[in-house]
Amino acid sequence: MTNANVYDAVLIGGGAMSATLAALLLEVEPDWSIKIIERLDDVSQESSGPWNNAGTGHSALCELNYTPEKNGEIDISKALSVNEQFQVSRQFWASLVERGDLSTPSDFINLVPHMTYVNGAENVEFLRRRYDLLREQPLFSGMEFSTDPAEIFDWAPALVVGRPKDEQIAVTRAEHGTDVDFGALSRKLIQSAIDRGAVVRLGTEVTDLRQRPDGIWQVATQVRSGAEKGRRNVTQGRFVFVGAGGGALPLLQKSGIDEIKGYGGFPISGEFFRTDNPEVVARHQAKVYAMPPVGAPPMSTPHLDTRVVNGKKSLMFGPYAGFNTRYLKQGSLADMFKALRFDNIPTYLGVGATNLDLVSYLAGQLLASPDKKFEQLYGFFPEAEREDWRLITAGQRVQVMKKNPAGKGYTLQLGTELVAKGDGSIAGLLGASPGASVAPQIMLDLFKQCFPDKIAEWEPKIKQLIPTYGTSLNDNPALAKSVQNSTAEILGIGKVD
Repeated sequence: MTNANVYDAVLIGGGAMSATLAALLLEVEPDWSIKIIERLDDVSQESSGPWNNAGTGHSALCELNYTPEKNGEIDISKALSVNEQFQVSRQFWASLVERGDLSTPSDFINLVPHMTYVNGAENVEFLRRRYDLLREQPLFSGMEFSTDPAEIFDWAPALVVGRPKDEQIAVTRAEHGTDVDFGALSRKLIQSAIDRGAVVRLGTEVTDLRQRPDGIWQVATQVRSGAEKGRRNVTQGRFVFVGAGGGALPLLQKSGIDEIKGYGGFPISGEFFRTDNPEVVARHQAKVYAMPPVGAPPMSTPHLDTRVVNGKKSLMFGPYAGFNTRYLKQGSLADMFKALRFDNIPTYLGVGATNLDLVSYLAGQLLASPDKKFEQLYGFFPEAEREDWRLITAGQRVQVMKKNPAGKGYTLQLGTELVAKGDGSIAGLLGASPGASVAPQIMLDLFKQCFPDKIAEWEPKIKQLIPTYGTSLNDNPALAKSVQNSTAEILGIGKVD
């Protein structure tokens, strides 16, 4: 540093994205000064919190939205991409565990089989065709398929008991799936960054961002709680990352960068049914995903999940989508309205006009009573009893809305999107799933976009953490199996047969 008052990197948001970026930056530039600014009084309280997401280690083993059917053909390209990215995450975490930067991996990752369940003859045939395509891929080796109720009972008893004997069902299973507590993981990563010199400011909200003529960013903040509540300050940084979840869009808009123009954000709230009853939890040890309802947003695919949080297992079922205008769970109802700009109003209108089925679906979800919502659980758990389950509010998700890159019109898109200024001095992450599961790959993409002149210098250090960096595992069956098994051994999770 040439100026002690200027940080090399200022990271906004104390969740999985900023935590991962801090770890990677301190690997490639151990002398850099880093400051993390979090608006709440603790880290990982929004989307990264364990009860604000389903904890699925997204590897496309069970999620049907990564294998859409188009004109009778099942497209598995997204599934392959997501699984490749998750292998990067596994290598990253395993390397940090080996070095001692992450302790006790069972605190944040545990073996939980991933399954896909469908019913009805047409859906059974679809799942069979999907399985036939995926099982030929090295990263999906070991996946199983069954229509036999007895075998499915061995895999997940709750799916079968109490179901009509003449109902046609099918299930795929990947025994080496995982449950991830991204809150615990983020805490460990942030503590490691603090141990290496990073500064963390809690209860502090970013109110504005401005770039000086010399390229330095001025990040205006205000303390939200504690003895210094109301105190204003300005942090200066050479590079700024906006990893504030749903709050990223308005902050990038405040930065004034041209690249954010035209973007909008559609907020989706959610609820899950949760049970901690040990007798109920013991009857289902898996993450089971199914077909989404007609009109549902991709992140609303129903699933019944084993969760492992603080060493204790629970079950969650959902999500039940809802709508409010907050961009953060602990945000303001004015969030969406404050994000409206002349440049993105056509985006909101265009997406609304072409997604009327989504509007209808959300209306139905909002009007449904808790008991009516509970009826959906019977499709996964026919003998579920209402008194064992309670509704909890999950995290707020903001889906990306933008002009359709393929042509005219506007799109509401699944996934995350990195938006960066042309000079690479500021970047932010929009969107949701697969999100935290693939955070290391997202940050490596950020390196290429924001620090292109440093990639060659950084590559040897990146490969120390991610040995297969730049290599496609799915194109190398032996390497794919070796990497999956070596990381599994270090992280204490299931090996691939």
